[in-house]
Formats: sequence, C-alpha cells, structure tokens
Amino acid sequence: MITTIGLEVHVQLKTHSKMFCSCPVEFGAEPNTHLCPVCLGLPGALPVMNEEALCMTVLAGLMLGCEIAPVCKFDRKNYFYPDMPKNYQISQYDQPLCLGGCVPLHEQAYPKDAQKSIAIADKRIRLTRIHLEEDVAKSFHFETSTAIDFNRAGTPLLEIVSEPDIASAEEAFAYLTALKQILIYGNVSNADMEKGQLRCDVNVSVRSSDSDPLGTKIEIKNLNSISGVRRALIFEIQRQTEILESGGRLQQETRRWDDTRGETQLMRIKEHAHDYRYFPDPDLMPIQTASLLDKVCHQMPELPEAKRSRFIQQYGISPYDAGVLANDLELSRFFECAADQAAKPKAVANWILNDLLSALSAASLGLVDCKFSPQSLSELVDLIEKGTISGRQAKEVFSEMFESGKSPGVIVKEKGLQQVSDSGAIEVLCDDVIAQHPGPAADYRAGKGAALNFLKGQVIKLSKGKANPAIVGDMLIRKLSLP
Repeated sequence: MITTIGLEVHVQLKTHSKMFCSCPVEFGAEPNTHLCPVCLGLPGALPVMNEEALCMTVLAGLMLGCEIAPVCKFDRKNYFYPDMPKNYQISQYDQPLCLGGCVPLHEQAYPKDAQKSIAIADKRIRLTRIHLEEDVAKSFHFETSTAIDFNRAGTPLLEIVSEPDIASAEEAFAYLTALKQILIYGNVSNADMEKGQLRCDVNVSVRSSDSDPLGTKIEIKNLNSISGVRRALIFEIQRQTEILESGGRLQQETRRWDDTRGETQLMRIKEHAHDYRYFPDPDLMPIQTASLLDKVCHQMPELPEAKRSRFIQQYGISPYDAGVLANDLELSRFFECAADQAAKPKAVANWILNDLLSALSAASLGLVDCKFSPQSLSELVDLIEKGTISGRQAKEVFSEMFESGKSPGVIVKEKGLQQVSDSGAIEVLCDDVIAQHPGPAADYRAGKGAALNFLKGQVIKLSKGKANPAIVGDMLIRKLSLP
C-alpha cells in the first residue's frame, strides 16, 4: 500500500500585539483580560493590520523559499462557531502572501529509531502556500458547561499548507521538526505545541499502487505533539490498510486522535466540501508587498541547513555532530561561542554532546540552566590540550563546573589537580613501579604489550592521578627497553 500525507500547520506569530488590534499577545494571562471590541467582534469595531505580522509572514516565506506575492489581500471566511462572535474569520483566500516553497528534511529531524532507515535522503516537502489569518478564541469544555477565553482571539496565525508529498509517519515527524526549527531560527514563532503555538491537521490516504488515483482523504484532528502526529498516523495508516485489504471501502471523514487509547475516533462524515462564501474584507485594503520585502530582506538568518554545512567545514566536526548541534538554536550558539575560543573545536563538540547534554538530562534541566559559560568549556578543553590536566581529571573538573559554575582554572587550583609533567618526578615513580612489579615488567620485555597498560596504571595510581599519562607511557617504554 502507498501512503499519501499532507499537513496543514497553524503557527502563532511572535508579535507583540494581535493581528487587527493593539491588544497584547501573552500566553498564560488571566482569561479574558487581553481583549477589546475588535477581539469580541462588536458592531462598529474596525480592524487595523499589524505590520509586524505582515513582515514576519514575509520572512517565514523567504526562509522556506516561497514566492512572495506582489499584492495580497484579506478575505472574510464565513462560518459560525461559538469562539468566533463575528461569524467570520479574517483570512486570505485567492491572494495569499506566500506561494510555493519547501521544507528540507534532514537526518536528525527524523525520530531516532528511524534515522538509519530513511527512505529518501535529504527529501524536500513542497509547500502549496502560506497565508496569514487571525486565530479564534479558545473553548474550555467542562462537565456541564463551556467557557471561552478571548485572549487568543485575533492572534496572528500562519497557515502553512504542504503538498501531499509526505509518504510515512516518520516523514511527517521530520517535516514538523524541520519546519519548527526554521521558524525558531527566524524568531517568527516559538512554535511550542504545548502552548498551542503550533497546531496541525493531518490529511492521510492509502492506495494500492502508483497507478491508482489518490485514495480517500481522511482528516485527523486533536494532535498536540509531534510524536502524537507520528503515533496517530501509524495507527490510521494501519487501520485504512486493513480495511482495504479486507475488501472494504473508506469514506471521507474527520477523525480525532485519542492519545490515551492510542486510536483515532470518528468525529463526522464529510459528504460535501464546506462553502465558506469567501469575499474580500471591505474594511481592509490590498497590500503591496515591495516595502515589506525591503524591511525583512536583511533579517534573513542563517538557516539550519546552512549552519550544518558551515559547522562541518569551519570546525571539522562530523555531519552527525553538526546536525545535532544545529537542531537547537541555543545549543548551536553555545557551541560556536566555545569553539571559536578553543584550540580543538571538535573536542568542544564532544564535551557538549557527550557530557553536557547528559548532565542536563540527568538533572532535568535545560541549557538555559547551565551554570558555566561557553568560555569555561573552551578553557577546560585547552587545559587538557596543554597537558595541565588529564582526561580523567577533566571529568572531575567538569562535574564541579556543572554543580558550582566555577571556572576550570579555579577548580584545578582549589583541588590541586594540576597534572604532573615533570620528567624527573615521573621517572622516580616509574622506577618504583618497575621494582614493585617485576613480573609485568618481564612480560612486557617478552613481547606482551598489554603489560605496559598495567604498569602505566600503577604509576598514575601512585601519583594519585596527577602523572601525565603520555609522559608515563613514553618513560616506561624507554626504561623497559634498556638492557
């Protein structure tokens, strides 16, 4: 069976005020405290366009490779719903701001368990359009009543519509992850699904072969996380496949995802397409976008794809490491700040990916909670490179840095961890160990190379971990090679 998936993603823009009024946009505010006659759709209230939202939409379009329409307009999308007192939503219909474009997928955007079995590497999911509209209020359903909070009503909202290019639940996961990264890089949205800042509807169909027309489209709603989208699609694709393989027929319908039960459930059957009776909003003039383009063209950020390539070339790190670091904008900034001052940028990447992220995860903290600076991490790497401390000592220093935020130099001095590199002192230790362990010394002279590691460990132990391992190894080889 062949799966075809398209996504409609709604993204709240990171503006200071709402789309058509000056009410502030603030998540978590007391219900119904950020509203006005425009938000409530009161008679005589007139909308005024938010230029910041228009600029952010154009920037999002440029980041996603869209064509920016020279002229766009706003329309009234007419339908009745309790959280929309005007009985229409101001949206864009036949002249949206952005057309075309794509979302590039990359390995780290896929779920970890699917990164080794990607069907098409570096696939690009085409976009149909991006249009700008106003969000509606939020309904809260209780046992015997429903309450409505109008704080969200009027928040600028992007609708990003993909072509049906997505072929699996894993690709849908990668698409949403990659799209979210780009939006955050451009600072146009925080794209936090838990806060409702990124919401999506999924359209999925299954057919038996490429020669068949597209299968019966089924829409899934109530998706609250990217991993939830994946789980819903896995279930729904299997459900549709079983129906078709048993000789049954599918009907066009809308289903909801019940994450607790792990299944989709029928909401309603769609017999006909909705007629929203669009018409141009008479209170809003068409927009010429040339001036918007002039304002935002210099705001184009370095995008994740370009950052990954630059990290590989500039810092000599692996494509995998570059992908993980570029996945998170703040993590990439932390790495760059440390790597630019370190003798070995690759070592900085290793410490971040293997030690810092593990420590943060174990402590249930985020990068914002890290007590030490990027400069401290580059200092730690340089202390190892100079031979001031050993790799084992560095682990101890890192643990103290993570707990206290002190600089590596201060910790080394306080704990007396400075590595011994004086050849005279190390020679005395080597002589003592060879004398105390004649058996392993004889084994090494007889060609058993593993015996050297034992002797080396004894010297470091005798020095209380302070002897420079490289100098110890060279000294033992020289001494054991003497007649």
